[in-house]
Amino acid sequence: MTDTLLTVNNLVTQFATDDGVVKAVDDVSFTIAPGESLGVVGESGSGKSVTALSIMRLVAKPGRIVSGSINFLGQELTTSSDRAMRALRGNDIGMIFQEPMTSLDPLYNCGYQIREAIELHQGLRGEVARQAAIKALSDVGIPNASERVDSYPHQLSGGMRQRVMIAIALSCNPKLLIADEPTTALDVTMQARILDLLKNLQESRQMALMLITHNLGIVAEVCDRVIVMYKGKVVEAKPVNELFANPEHPYTRSLLGSIPRLDSPLKTPLPTVDWEASSATH
Repeated sequence: MTDTLLTVNNLVTQFATDDGVVKAVDDVSFTIAPGESLGVVGESGSGKSVTALSIMRLVAKPGRIVSGSINFLGQELTTSSDRAMRALRGNDIGMIFQEPMTSLDPLYNCGYQIREAIELHQGLRGEVARQAAIKALSDVGIPNASERVDSYPHQLSGGMRQRVMIAIALSCNPKLLIADEPTTALDVTMQARILDLLKNLQESRQMALMLITHNLGIVAEVCDRVIVMYKGKVVEAKPVNELFANPEHPYTRSLLGSIPRLDSPLKTPLPTVDWEASSATH
C-alpha cells in the first residue's frame, strides 16, 4: 500500500473579480495517508472550502486552478478529463457539502438520491440498488431505514438530512471522504453524534478523512493531523497534539485563544485575532 493517498503540491486557485484577481488558494501543499484524518481549520474566507472543491475539480467560474498538482493514487487530477473526474467523484472520493438542505434535491426522495451514486459507480439496478440504499441509511444510524428511504428532504430533521448526505458520500465506500463543515447549523448534541458517526465509520472502513472546519475543538476530537489556513495559505501544519501544546504561528495562537473556557471568569472578553501579527509572516 502506498504511504500517500492524496498529495497536493503548490496549489493555486484564483477568482477573477471586478477588483482584480483573488488568490483563494495560494501555494497550498499537504498530504493525506490512507486511513488518516486531516483537519483543515481557519476562519471563513481562508480558502478551506475552495481547496476541497479544487481537489474535486468543482470550482465554479470565474474560479480556476492556475497551477500546482493534485495527485490521488498516482492520478493527476488537475489534468484529468471530465469523464475521469466523474468516475472518481462519489466513488473513490466522497464529499459532504456544508448545507444538506440545499445540497439535497427537494424533488427526489432520499433513496433515489443515494441510488444515483450506487447505480452510476457500482452498476446496481432495481431492487438490488434500493436495498443498497437502505443499507447505506442504516449504516449512518437512521432508524427505520426501509421506510425513511422513501422520505423527502423536507420531511427530515437537520441531523437526519446530514446523515443522508453522509450516506450518499459513503455509498460507494470511498478511499477518501472530504467533509466540509459537516456539523454546521446543528445543535451541540447532534454535532457530537455526527462527529462520533464520522469517526466510527472512518475507523471501521479504514477510510481517509479530510475534515474542514473553523472549530478547533472538533479537530482535537476527530483528527490525527491539522493544517491551519489563513488568507489562502497554510501557515502551520502539525500533529493535533503538537499544535495544541505548541502553536507557533500568531494566527494559530489567536484561534486557540478564542476558544471559550469553562474555567474563565464570567464576562471575560474573548481575544480577537491579531491580524497584524498574522499578516507579518507573509
